Amino acid sequence: MARTRAKDILANLNDRQIDRIIEMGWEDRTPFDAIEAQFGVTEKEVIMIMRSEMKESSFRMWRQRVQGRATKHRAQRDPEMSRFKCSMQRSTGNKIAKR
Repeated sequence: MARTRAKDILANLNDRQIDRIIEMGWEDRTPFDAIEAQFGVTEKEVIMIMRSEMKESSFRMWRQRVQGRATKHRAQRDPEMSRFKCSMQRSTGNKIAKR
């Protein structure tokens, strides 16, 4: 049943969307709520997509890392953390990007 549901979800998404969902799921600081808001895919469905699209060992490694992680769940997240920006990150310095 879970496999059929994953196939149904994947059938409604193009390759680019699937890649982006996997990328956002892999990022530690992107909450599942953001993925749901952008693609309409719940946390459970993201897990199904990750399971079907990744190698088993990669999926297990990701699952261990993400499970219970406060940054992946907006309800557990620090309210002051609305967006992440590294203190070492600079703003764009080239003139082309500022046009």
